[in-house]
Amino acid sequence: MADKQISLPAKLINGGIAGIVGVTCVFPIDLAKTRLQNQQNGSRLYTSMSDCLIKTIRSEGYFGMYRGAAVNLTLVTPEKAIKLAANDFFRHHLTKDGKLTLVKEMLAGCGAGTCQVIVTTPMEMLKIQLQDAGRIAAQRKLMPETLPAGAVETKSPTAMQITRQLLREKGIAGLYKGLGATLLRDVPFSMIYFPLFANLNNLGKRGAEGPAPFYVSFVSGCIAGSSAAVAVNPVDVIKTRLQSLNRASTEDTYSGVTDCIRKIMRNEGPSAFLKGAYCRALVIAPLFGIAQVVYFLGVGEYILSFLPKKDN
Repeated sequence: MADKQISLPAKLINGGIAGIVGVTCVFPIDLAKTRLQNQQNGSRLYTSMSDCLIKTIRSEGYFGMYRGAAVNLTLVTPEKAIKLAANDFFRHHLTKDGKLTLVKEMLAGCGAGTCQVIVTTPMEMLKIQLQDAGRIAAQRKLMPETLPAGAVETKSPTAMQITRQLLREKGIAGLYKGLGATLLRDVPFSMIYFPLFANLNNLGKRGAEGPAPFYVSFVSGCIAGSSAAVAVNPVDVIKTRLQSLNRASTEDTYSGVTDCIRKIMRNEGPSAFLKGAYCRALVIAPLFGIAQVVYFLGVGEYILSFLPKKDN
């Protein structure tokens, strides 16, 4: 975020618009990432991102690439708003004499990552079930031997049906399955992303006090986002596996983070932790680049300028 002071309502609007635009642009790649991360040895349906998207279009149609998008579009506004606004809040309170050390920048990012999981965990939980439903359906048609004996084809559930089922069977904890893994992913991500973006953006500033051009903010957001995404991809694989409720008969189930790490290492090797890494980089880079441009252009402030001002 830029160093300029922005009101909280404007931050929320900026974060929401950036999230909605970004998700709409890159959601098909995010779907490919989830499906690639979830497939295990013995049930490999997709060989690459392009193979996954082509097979998805063939079996589910164009809109099959947007399975789970409604959940993301609904919850990405508070998720991105909390993340971006929390980082600004912590940076403001950790700044002393106009200076912010690298350690304090990382602490601000840590605080932002911790705050966002309130929304991120249930959002990811629902999104993953919807995204992975197509993979299970495709396996049923193309690889029936990987499914449990006697398994019958069922209609893909909606987000509301999954939510009601989780709340009925496990209470609110059902929506927060994988909370620990989400924290392990989002906190380090924010600790890497925000300081890296701020320092890259500062390199392009016009003079000591002037703001960086919008294209510098965009490129800085893309570089910082993709770098942080690849760095935490192993934890993202673990989180995706833990949050997936449906499994083929040949696929492992996991009781927790350590159990997941142990089984992946034993059955798939270290390279499995990099599954979907390039997809995730392609998702995160424009997502955060767009976010920085929205902040730079002051879209939230522009919208709020049309509201009537209260007389003192």
